Amino acid sequence: MLPVGYDKWLESLKTSIQVAQSRAAMSVNKELISLYWKVGRDILERQEQQGWGAKVIDQLSVDLKNSFPSLKGFSSRNLKYMRKFAEAWPDPEFVQQPAAQLPWFHICTVLDKVKDPEIRLWYMIKASEFGWSRTVLVHQIESRLIEREGNATTNFAKNLPEKQSELAQQTLKDPYIFDFLSLGAEAKERDIENALTEHISKFLLELGSGFAYVGKQVHLEVGGEDFYLDLLFYHLKLRCYVVIELKTGDFKPEHTGQLNFYLSAVDSQIKSEQDHPSIGLLLCKSQNRIVAEYALRDNSKPIGIAEYQIEQALPEEFEKQLPSIETIENILQEDKKD
Repeated sequence: MLPVGYDKWLESLKTSIQVAQSRAAMSVNKELISLYWKVGRDILERQEQQGWGAKVIDQLSVDLKNSFPSLKGFSSRNLKYMRKFAEAWPDPEFVQQPAAQLPWFHICTVLDKVKDPEIRLWYMIKASEFGWSRTVLVHQIESRLIEREGNATTNFAKNLPEKQSELAQQTLKDPYIFDFLSLGAEAKERDIENALTEHISKFLLELGSGFAYVGKQVHLEVGGEDFYLDLLFYHLKLRCYVVIELKTGDFKPEHTGQLNFYLSAVDSQIKSEQDHPSIGLLLCKSQNRIVAEYALRDNSKPIGIAEYQIEQALPEEFEKQLPSIETIENILQEDKKD
């Protein structure tokens, strides 16, 4: 027979061990990142001051591997990343900041995919804050999150307290990228809604941190009539419900009236006293931002309007390399003549 309280004590010990393991791993990673920065700085200084060529890195890789055969991470490729790391952030104090304590391959990913120093730092801070995996980090960079975050047309500043308004604004994006959906351009609203909930983990990733899925086609009864919300979420940081309505066409001013009605119903029937006022997000295929701003100007409920894309546009550098429609047509015409 185990003594009374043993199970509870065991669980407490397990938690303590897990916390200690996590702290040890973080400490090791911090020392590793600091070491890599110092190695990169030394390589950079010697190349700049003494004119050492790229071949020195290859020789250094061989010598370090021979001296520390059990250690990984000293390949020529990795040493070049260390040099790039030190070149990107020459201030040694940066290495002590949380953004620099990301796993090494997160840092390499940012160095590879982002050229602007401020944008690099932005993605590193976000990855550190939200615990993004490397795959998620790549997705956020490739989907140009920094350009989309906080870009939705809203009336939050007028209808929410200042702190709530700022957080809510940064929570919404424009456009939303649903490139994980295998739907045609003419997909109906219900098709998109069903596809999004079938891929709920990817949908939540695109919505951003803090969203919890509540349901689709959520039933509300008002005055003896039935109404159905397309999608309902709860945001843990904003502490409010978020009603999402999908429109497959262009934004129309009357859409905000419908969403305003839904928000009133949610606040009356679902929201608790501890919750903040519910927020509406209208996702449409396209919007005229001036029309959207006018539609929201005198609206009493906090609403955001954003576009969605089912197929993501190609990055500019790829678009420039592709032949134009005219070029393709000329080639086809030439082929017909032959």
